[in-house]
Amino acid sequence: MKGSRTPALLAGLAAVLLTASCGIPRSGVIEAGEPASGMAAPDRQSPPPTLTPVYFLHDGEPRPYPREIDGPGDYEGAVRALFDGPTRSETPTATTELPRLPAPPAVTTVDDDTLSVRLPRGVPPLTRTALTQLACTVAGVPRPPAPRPTAPSGTASFAATTAPTEHPPTPPSVLVHGTGWTTTQPATSCPDLAVR
Repeated sequence: MKGSRTPALLAGLAAVLLTASCGIPRSGVIEAGEPASGMAAPDRQSPPPTLTPVYFLHDGEPRPYPREIDGPGDYEGAVRALFDGPTRSETPTATTELPRLPAPPAVTTVDDDTLSVRLPRGVPPLTRTALTQLACTVAGVPRPPAPRPTAPSGTASFAATTAPTEHPPTPPSVLVHGTGWTTTQPATSCPDLAVR
């Protein structure tokens, strides 16, 4: 009889302990050392800078000088670099008719063929030469690649039948806004747009 009571007592004790554990009060967050670590996701690397020509004057004629911008289509970066003027090492041979600005210009794309450059208040109208510098700089900015067409589902020969036709892009015109004046300058009179 004694031997049969022990397993019953143990089973009862186990039931009491299980039932009692349900009433344990909750505690707050307990600090316990460093957070978990392991392999982190790789950092997204920004693309390498792109070279673009900005146009200063050499003996009165627009000439390209290389500058780094964030990538193709960074018109704002190119325009700001142009208004920053020639570097100290370039000033013996390079000049500019563009004024030093009290604040950066606002650069926006109007459409595929026009870029808007809004100058800060009080900047007088730009000379024809300064406008040419600006238009040539904008025209020299590398354009981002056009998106490739995607094949509709179930058409295996789509790529063969829709080969893109390469056309050189039309250099954009520049629409320049100042206080009380606006003018447009095409890039038709620009010299070779290669970075030298």
